[in-house]
Amino acid sequence: MAGLNQTPGANRLHIGFFGKRNSGKSSLINAFVNQDVSIVSSQAGTTTDPVYKAMEIHGLGPCLLVDTAGFDDLGDLGKQRNDKTKKAREKIDIAVILFNDENIDQELTWYNYFNDRHIPVILVVSKIDQGINDNLNKSIFEHTKKEPLLISAVTKQGILELKEALINNLPADHEKESITGDLVKSGDSVLLVMPQDIQAPKGRLILPQVQVLRELLDKKCQVIAVTTDQLLNALANLNKDPDLVITDSQVFKYVDENISKQSKLTSFSVLMAGYKGDLRYYIDSVKKLEELSNESNILIAECCSHAPLSEDIGRVKIPRLLKKRYPQINIDVVSGTDFPDDLTNYDLIITCGGCMFNRRYIMSRIDRAKAQGIAMTNYGIFIAYVNDILKRVVY
Repeated sequence: MAGLNQTPGANRLHIGFFGKRNSGKSSLINAFVNQDVSIVSSQAGTTTDPVYKAMEIHGLGPCLLVDTAGFDDLGDLGKQRNDKTKKAREKIDIAVILFNDENIDQELTWYNYFNDRHIPVILVVSKIDQGINDNLNKSIFEHTKKEPLLISAVTKQGILELKEALINNLPADHEKESITGDLVKSGDSVLLVMPQDIQAPKGRLILPQVQVLRELLDKKCQVIAVTTDQLLNALANLNKDPDLVITDSQVFKYVDENISKQSKLTSFSVLMAGYKGDLRYYIDSVKKLEELSNESNILIAECCSHAPLSEDIGRVKIPRLLKKRYPQINIDVVSGTDFPDDLTNYDLIITCGGCMFNRRYIMSRIDRAKAQGIAMTNYGIFIAYVNDILKRVVY
C-alpha cells in the first residue's frame, strides 16, 4: 500500500513508451531510470500488459513510466495486447516513440495520434550501438519535421538528451495546480461534511477528501471535518458561519438546507470535475436531463473498479434519481477503463469525479463525447441539478 506521503498515480506525469516488438522500450526505460523496472529479453513480445512504474525524477517530479506491448503484435492474443496499449495511450501526457527499422508506417500512425491531440511526442531511434541508419533518420525527419534522438540503452548514449527533451516538453495542462482554486484564502474557515458510510474505506478517507484536506491545510485554512450526523452540532459550536462548506454530493440537499446562505457551498465531486475535467461542458450537458424520455439511454461511468455495495452512488442512488423522472429509462454502468468507443447510442453520460485517473485520460473521454455530440456531466453536477441547487454551488 502506498504511503500517505506518496503522490497518487492519478496525479503523476504519465510518460508512455511505444514502439514495435523488440524495439527496445523496456531496455530504454531501465537505462533511463538506472533500474531494472521492466523485464528485458531478446524474444519479441516480452512485454504484454502495460507496465506502470512510479518514479520521482529530478526536473520532472512525480512520474508514471508506462511500458507497453509492441503495436505490431500479431494474432488474437496480439490484438488483445494492442487493445490494452491503445487504452493506455489515452492516459499519456508525453509519448516516447521508438524507431529501429526503415518501415515506419506504424510509428507514424501513432505519432499522428498523439500529435493530433496536442500531446508532446519525443521520437527516438533506439539501439544505435548496433549502428546508425542515416536513411531512417532522414525518413523520420521528412515525415515529422523532427530530429529523432539517437539513443543506446547499452552505452547510455542519448539518455541525458532524453531527460532534457522530457523536461522541455512538459505539458502546461498536465494537472491543474489547485483543486479549490480561488474559493478560499489563508485564514478562511472551511467545513468538510464527509459521511463515513458502508462505502467508505475502513480506516481511511477517500482520495478526493485527502487531497482537498491537504490543499486546505497548505493554504492555511481553518478546517473542521464532520460526518453528516454531526453537522448541526458543529454549526452550533462555531462562533461564525464557515466561509466555505465542502460536502459529499450525496448529502448536498441536506447540507444546503442546514447551512447559512452566507456560506459558500460545493462538493468534492464538483471540485474534482473542475480539477480533472471540463466543468463548463459538464454544466451545459446536465441540462440535457430535461430533454430525456423513458426511451432514452444513459451511461454511468465509474473510473474506479470496486465491488458495489448497497446504496452505491453510481449503481443505485443516481439510477434512483433518474427513474423518479423517467421510470422506464435504460441505464448502463461501466467501470475502470471499460468506456465505449462508440457513444452514439447514449443520450447522456454521467461520470464520477475521476480521482483515480489522470486529467489527460478524463479529457480523452470528454473529447470522445464531444466529437460524437453526446452530453456528458458528472455525479456532483447531476446531483446538485436534480436537487435544484446548482446555481447555489460554487466552483
